Formats: sequence, C-alpha cells, structure tokens
Amino acid sequence: MVAVSRRAAATAGAPARVALVTGASRGIGRAIALRLARDGATVAVHYGRGEAEAVATVAAIAESGGSAFAVKADLGEAEGPERLAEAFGRILRDRFGTAGFDILVNNAGIGRRARIDAVSRAEFDRILTVNLKAPFFLTQILLPHLRDGGRIINLSSMGTRAAYPEMAAYAPAKAGLEALTRLLAVDLGGRGITVNAVLPGATATDMNAGARDPEISREIARTIALGRVGQPEDIASVVGFLASPDGAWVTGQSIDASGGQRL
Repeated sequence: MVAVSRRAAATAGAPARVALVTGASRGIGRAIALRLARDGATVAVHYGRGEAEAVATVAAIAESGGSAFAVKADLGEAEGPERLAEAFGRILRDRFGTAGFDILVNNAGIGRRARIDAVSRAEFDRILTVNLKAPFFLTQILLPHLRDGGRIINLSSMGTRAAYPEMAAYAPAKAGLEALTRLLAVDLGGRGITVNAVLPGATATDMNAGARDPEISREIARTIALGRVGQPEDIASVVGFLASPDGAWVTGQSIDASGGQRL
C-alpha cells in the first residue's frame, strides 16, 4: 500500500530535496519526517505495520503544506531492504521522473530490555537484523541513487556509551551502526556525502514507555543534566541540522542527544 499526499501527487517535476525516513509512522521517526518536510524536503514515510499511523503522518505533513508519501516494507525480513528500495525508487520514478534522492535517515529499530542470560538466539537475530543489517543493506542498495552532497543519518542510542546491562542485545547492535557510520563517512567523503549518527537518550515514545510515565520519567530526569526526559522533537531538531546546509561540515560523528543523561 502506498499513500501519497495531494501536494506530492500534484507536483510537476522532481522536488528540490527528497528524504527517506525509516520507521517514520510514529515516535522519533514521525517527528523527523515532520521536521524534514517543514524544511522543504519531500519525505518518504516508511512503515512496517503501522499503516494508519503512516497515513496520518503523511496527512499531517500535507496539512502543513509539505509533501510526503508512505511506503511499506518489513525490515525484519531478509528481503526487507530490497523491497523498501524497490518501492521507494518506483514511486520516485513514477511521480517525479527520477530515482535520485538526498537524505537517508535510518531510524527504524526495535528494542528488547533484557540481560544477556535472558536473550534468545531468535531475539538476538531479530534485533541485529532490524537495527544493523537492515540499515547496512538499505544503504548499500540506495547508495547509487543518493545524490552527491547528500546525507546519511543513523539513529543509534546513548546506550552505546553508558553501561545498561538490560540492553545486552540492543546496545551492541547500535554500536555496530556507529562503527558503520564512521567508515562510511570516510568512504563517501569524496562525493560530499556526510554520514553521522544521533544518539538519543530517554525519549518519550512508544518504544520507551517509562519515559512517558510521569512518575518514572521524574526518576529518569534525575540522571539527566537538563532535568527532563527528551521529546521526539528534540531528536528531530538535531537530525534537521545535520540534514541542512548548516550541517555540511559535520561527518563521521556520533552526536549525543540525551540532554546530558548519565554524564
């Protein structure tokens, strides 16, 4: 299923900038999609299962005068990156006559709060697949279509710099994504493509229910220098900077966006 905003459908010719945001139907991904659309990009809102939420995100962008379309693929499946790339490219060619795009935000992720003795092989494989293998192969497939001077922004976690034993599978997967970020920054620098990672801390999303609970969030806030848990828009602002012309001289960085959590 593909949903396209009215403005996207009516636009003649290729848009100035095109962004693909994975896992953009809710939470941080949704906030990023809204921010990039507000900054003038046509945004591909990727989703795996939340079709209604993705359509609502596209509608919210359209209502604000932006341009967006939704595209579905399950990044937990082996062929998920290929299916997403194929659907994304098809829409770009059909709607705008080009397969080129400018911004890739690898945001989609899944978590499992468990210590090492409670993680099964199947759980570990799925966490690694969605959080590391999917962005790796999606980036690989889409690189020929990413325009010179483009942006790749990977969403990691401040759990890679602070020890959380209950992130026994999640943190190593995200650490791998940060290593990929650095090597790609060097590999793609000759094309003027910047590659950075953003590391959210406790952020009030569906994936982090504790940060949305008033009592628990107050306890978490005691560990944060700025005295509150994050909101999705806090993370989107950092991504918006990195995706903008102002972020053109920043690459290969893992940027902590936690409000100073566990410093």
